[in-house]
Amino acid sequence: MKDINKRVVEEANYMLKTKDTIRSIANKYNVSKSTVHKDLSERLKKIDETLASQINTIMHEHLEERHIRGGQTTKLKYKKR
Repeated sequence: MKDINKRVVEEANYMLKTKDTIRSIANKYNVSKSTVHKDLSERLKKIDETLASQINTIMHEHLEERHIRGGQTTKLKYKKR
């Protein structure tokens, strides 16, 4: 359990520092996107509510930006062809 809590806090601090997406954090920590999402949206609340609130703000920003990111990715994909 200590290892999980340590990972959750590390993921949260990394997201605060870099503002990276759940997908990129999952790649960095070699866990699934589902695990990172559960870590940051559920487990973190039980460990540190203040940190969880800050992460929730970042995740909400990512949610609002995802349609823009998807469009940019698609544009780059077809530009490379």
